[in-house]
Amino acid sequence: MARSTFAGYAPHPLYMERGEGAHIFDVDGNEYIDYLLALGPLILGHRPPGVTRAVVDVLERSGSMLGTNHPLEPELAERVVRAIPGAELVRFSNSGTEAVMMALRLARAFTGKRLIVRFEGHFHGWSDAIHWSVRPAIPAAGLEHAPRPLPAVPGIPEELAESLIVLPWNRPELLERTIRDRHHEIAAVITEPLMANNGCIEPLPGFLRAIREITAAHGVLLILDEVITGFRLALGGAQEYYGVRADLATFAKALGAGYPISAVAGRRDVMELVARNEVPYLGTYNTNSVVVAAAIAALDELARPGTYERLFALGDRLANGLRDEFRGAGIPALVQGLGPVFQLWFTDTPATTYREAVARAKPTFYATFQQAMLRRGVLFHPSQHEHFFLSTAHDEEDIERTLEAARGAVAEIRDRFV
Repeated sequence: MARSTFAGYAPHPLYMERGEGAHIFDVDGNEYIDYLLALGPLILGHRPPGVTRAVVDVLERSGSMLGTNHPLEPELAERVVRAIPGAELVRFSNSGTEAVMMALRLARAFTGKRLIVRFEGHFHGWSDAIHWSVRPAIPAAGLEHAPRPLPAVPGIPEELAESLIVLPWNRPELLERTIRDRHHEIAAVITEPLMANNGCIEPLPGFLRAIREITAAHGVLLILDEVITGFRLALGGAQEYYGVRADLATFAKALGAGYPISAVAGRRDVMELVARNEVPYLGTYNTNSVVVAAAIAALDELARPGTYERLFALGDRLANGLRDEFRGAGIPALVQGLGPVFQLWFTDTPATTYREAVARAKPTFYATFQQAMLRRGVLFHPSQHEHFFLSTAHDEEDIERTLEAARGAVAEIRDRFV
């Protein structure tokens, strides 16, 4: 789905052959500056030498998996707990979807309550229990202040709607009222700290802190879905960047720098349900030697001094440059997001909720820009609701070449639409 024409690739899906650093090459030998980055995992770029060496070494020394505990597991756990604020214990699995599934199960087991509050437009993986109201059709979604839970795809039992409360994001007064009235039924609130899966809508000032205060005051757990923001906004993720501590947080993508690993990390009293095997955390491939070695090497790279300052500087330069190109052409455009992950919107009014994003999106306009940039050797996702990713492999020359391509693409859009 994410690689097909349904995702916006036209007139056919892309077929790539290899990647090198911040660049990717298609089967015809064409080279592109890559801001797709495999939908986010490649925070160190393609084939980062340190990670590759770690993987080859562990394959030669130990094999791909042992089926038992091994010394690299606690080594990685210590790094994650040291990096993430509020993480006292951590458990690893293979995908973001699995990590979220486990966080929800832990929240319900710990609190003894059933309901989960989620926000309209957020994406938390594709399990039946939470794959709801991701990009719902507005006419079917009900009132803006009280959205109706809608399954994201066919095949999800309708009965699961009764386990969810859906609210608009960035509206703390609605969350406060809901939790005040129904806290005795609500196990947890789950949120992306940055609505990265819908065009990088940022939290309004104080919103994340309000969620934390409201949930803590009423005995409701806060789950931060850091599958995208984790190890990307800072070594300590969004919790470090925004100064908000979750009860549980989920990680994937950047954690493995291209290898399939995910994690749930959080409070000791909640995570000990797993340690005591009261809530088993299963998975044959969990913590296999390859992905754990890759994650250790990735975190070592990301912990180098100046890494995030440089990522933000490059991201800001690219974002500001794109905005300036459109402004110079008389086309309203703004950037939403932060440094290493952002999106370009063709509007002068930022969206704060999913419904505002739908109202402001210009899919045809955006797709034309993406195709024009692709022809000029720059790759990013064709959907307005996705994002640009920056990696440590990008450099000033990549940014300059991208902005040069944007000048031609902007002229093409101006001639067609303005």
